[in-house]
Amino acid sequence: MTIIDERTALVPDVLPLDAVGLEDLASVGGKNASLGEMLRSLSGLGVRVPDGFATTATAFRRHMEHTGLTSWISATLVALDVEDTAALAAAGAEIRRRVLSTPLERGLEQAVREGFARLTAEAPDEASFAVRSSATAEDLPDASFAGQQDTYLNIRGIEHVLDAVRRVFASMYTDRAIAYRVHHGFVHDEVAISVGVQRMVRSDLASAGVLFTLDTESGFDRAVFVTSAHGLGEGVVSGAVNPDEFTVSKPALAAGRPAILGRVLGSKAQRMVFTDDPTVGRTTAFVETSAAERRHFSLRDDEVTELARIAVVIEEHYGRPMDVEWGKDGLDGRLYVLQARPETVASRASASVIERHRLVVQPSTPPRLEGRAIGQRIGSGTVRVLASVDEMHDFRRGDVLVADMTDPDWEPIMQRASAIVTNRGGRTCHAAIIARELGIPAVVGTGTATSTLHDGDLVTVSCAEGETGVVHDGVLDVETERIEVHDLPELDVDLMLNVGNPAQAFSFAALPNAGVGLARMEFVVGRQIGVHPNALLRLADQPTDVREQIEDRIAAYGSPRDFFVKRLAEGVATLAAAFDPKPVVVRLSDFKSNEYAGLLGGARYEPVEENPMIGFRGASRYLSEEFAQAFALECEAIRTVREVMGFTNVRVMIPFVRTVDEAQAVVALMAEHGLERGRHGLRVVMMCEIPANALDADRFLDHVDGFSIGSNDLTQLTLGVDRDSALVAESFDERNPAVLRLIDMAIDACRARGASVGICGQGPSDHPDLAEHLRARGVTSMSLNPDTVVSTWQRLASAV
Repeated sequence: MTIIDERTALVPDVLPLDAVGLEDLASVGGKNASLGEMLRSLSGLGVRVPDGFATTATAFRRHMEHTGLTSWISATLVALDVEDTAALAAAGAEIRRRVLSTPLERGLEQAVREGFARLTAEAPDEASFAVRSSATAEDLPDASFAGQQDTYLNIRGIEHVLDAVRRVFASMYTDRAIAYRVHHGFVHDEVAISVGVQRMVRSDLASAGVLFTLDTESGFDRAVFVTSAHGLGEGVVSGAVNPDEFTVSKPALAAGRPAILGRVLGSKAQRMVFTDDPTVGRTTAFVETSAAERRHFSLRDDEVTELARIAVVIEEHYGRPMDVEWGKDGLDGRLYVLQARPETVASRASASVIERHRLVVQPSTPPRLEGRAIGQRIGSGTVRVLASVDEMHDFRRGDVLVADMTDPDWEPIMQRASAIVTNRGGRTCHAAIIARELGIPAVVGTGTATSTLHDGDLVTVSCAEGETGVVHDGVLDVETERIEVHDLPELDVDLMLNVGNPAQAFSFAALPNAGVGLARMEFVVGRQIGVHPNALLRLADQPTDVREQIEDRIAAYGSPRDFFVKRLAEGVATLAAAFDPKPVVVRLSDFKSNEYAGLLGGARYEPVEENPMIGFRGASRYLSEEFAQAFALECEAIRTVREVMGFTNVRVMIPFVRTVDEAQAVVALMAEHGLERGRHGLRVVMMCEIPANALDADRFLDHVDGFSIGSNDLTQLTLGVDRDSALVAESFDERNPAVLRLIDMAIDACRARGASVGICGQGPSDHPDLAEHLRARGVTSMSLNPDTVVSTWQRLASAV
């Protein structure tokens, strides 16, 4: 390789960050080029980036050549087998030792001193600096190099800066960096490194984190995903901290409406802060967070919104999804961008092929562990619990890696793992990023993985069921389906989806669909709230133990009422945003009394019924005095989603309406709570699931805009079959002539009035012939389970 002397070529060894841009990637690396690009182009748009300077890649090459390191390192690495982890560790250690012990080339050292003097000329005496790596093959659209080289924070004084620069140079040859270059096809000699020196943002006094301009698990690109924790952002990036998480709708943001779709409170057990020790490598430390910090979010809503706005500005400038590190300065209260790089996994996924993984049989026993799901895949194997990276040599290909956290030093063995499970970390930590790149499942932030799982255990790690990843005992059978979603023919009936879990909404939205025909509110209440609404409304009346549990859950919210409304609105808004502008039909809560009693604090507010299936549920519950205030909360949440956040694609469905008077009364009560049928385009439909609904369909349709046929309850009540009883299960069949006659009556009544009529029961998902019958009878929509929508679509198309 020819080494060019930059001074001869009239290119300085050090460049101010605001003097470089994306065109300078070969000179200052991806990270520094991006920082300079934002300083030059986006400062006027409200994107704040700390000022600084960068050493050049050619200065690094000249330093390595003039000190005799280049030829020796090349000879050492050319014969190295990176799969031999012992040899890799020995070679890396010796290279780093030589680089660290070699003084900087004289011209480069002088240039760094001069650059630092200019940077600190107007800085306060106590100012400190970040010294960051920026490799010339780093932060590219097809390779993240996440954390492969070192970064040093809170560096004070020029001598410590020079020491940190040498350490960054040495980090080009960590075991993880050497292995990563080999695995991704980069030639060692062709990758150089630049060092960025920036003023520190005092996020040690506030908060910091990572954001992505798409959903990292599904690739859904109409949302911004933000993570945040108290203290320096390295705690989030490394996976040492389980952060808060926020999801923000880009369309709502652009419309100037409240845009936060979801909030997840992280444990945030510790924070990274500055120390008083100026020695490089000892300038930061973790300390425990307070109970109050753990129980509250680390960002205000307006700050989350501002970060999302900044993210969209950056994405629009770069023209692609981005991965951004940010920090809030605790002294001036402002938000700063610390890095911005292309997102490298979800944005490259095929839009025409969807891969679904599922367990063939769901285990009958609870999972051993739960945590945050990464990767939407399933892996199994033998557990290997590793306390440190020094134990990697015994790790076999196909083992399940279990560790406290997996920073980039672990990359050589992550390549061999069938799955990863950690105590700590969130969806944007290094372990998560690398697991996605490798295409393996990871369950992070479990809290107890290294104590709950043991060497030699056979387990299955599943991340295929939404945001919660689980670890099951044993090696379980898995089936994988590749769904081709392009070139599906048009149908004369809308195929919609049944979606209960908002965490799966972004993923399911990629399937061919005409919207959501059944979004079960009770699923959102059960998963995201978990407390009986009356217990929240009467918090002071609860027994001490129940009150304390509720207070712990709601601590991050303004009041019990605020907790219920916001959490419910978040779930519904996520569904609405995922499918917008397609309709999302939200069924009002349809818990039975025994199910409501199972919520925290619920037993004292629910009757004990012999047959809850036909008891205190649906419309009669909403109209009761006992549930009146709780129903008002449901209506407030829906109104918030539609009128405040602007998701007018949400429709409302009333379940289990026994009489026409009940239908009329519920519609009137909804209007009293601000959900007036027809206002802002609100459509109100009714479940047709009681024989009376079909027999007296015309009078019911005087008060609603259409029917959604609930074939499960309709079959149960027509045939007198308890659908939950195995003793009479063989008699349960939605295709029974009596059931079909009632379904036909409901369809005919709706068609005669021009009202919509769909079906949201299990029947069409289970029975292809029933789906064909419904289409022939003129049903306007069928709402199906997501795993059957493509096959049903193809079958109906072939039957035309």
